[in-house]
Amino acid sequence: MLSDSPIAAIIPVNDMNRAKQFYSETLGLPLTKESPEDTRFECGGTVIGLYETPYGGKAEHTLASWKVDDLDTEMSTLRSKGVTFEDYDLPGIKTVDGVAESDTMRGAWFKDSEGNVLCVMEEKGQG
Repeated sequence: MLSDSPIAAIIPVNDMNRAKQFYSETLGLPLTKESPEDTRFECGGTVIGLYETPYGGKAEHTLASWKVDDLDTEMSTLRSKGVTFEDYDLPGIKTVDGVAESDTMRGAWFKDSEGNVLCVMEEKGQG
C-alpha cells in the first residue's frame, strides 16, 4: 500500500548543472544519485529528485516544504548563502520580513535557482 511506501518530491529544472549546484551548495543537501535520468538529493530520510525540462520553474505554487525546528535560524543560514525570501500579501497569507504566521505554524518561501517555490516551516508548540 502507498501508506507504507516512501515518497519523493520531484522538481522540474531548466538547467541541471545550475540546479545541482543550488541544491548541494546553497541548501547543503547531499547528492545521492546522479545519472542522465535520475538526480537525487537526500534530506531528512526523504528524497528530492530533479529532472531537466523546459517547464522548470513555471509552477507558481510550493513544490516542496521542509519542517524545521527553528525557522529563524534556518532563514538566517539560507540568507547567508544568498537565498532571498518572498513577500506575500494575499487573502489568507501575509508575510512580515518573509515570514507568514498562523495559529499553528510559521513559514517562509523562497525560490530555487530555477524559479521553483520552496518553503521552510516551523510548527508552533512542536519543538
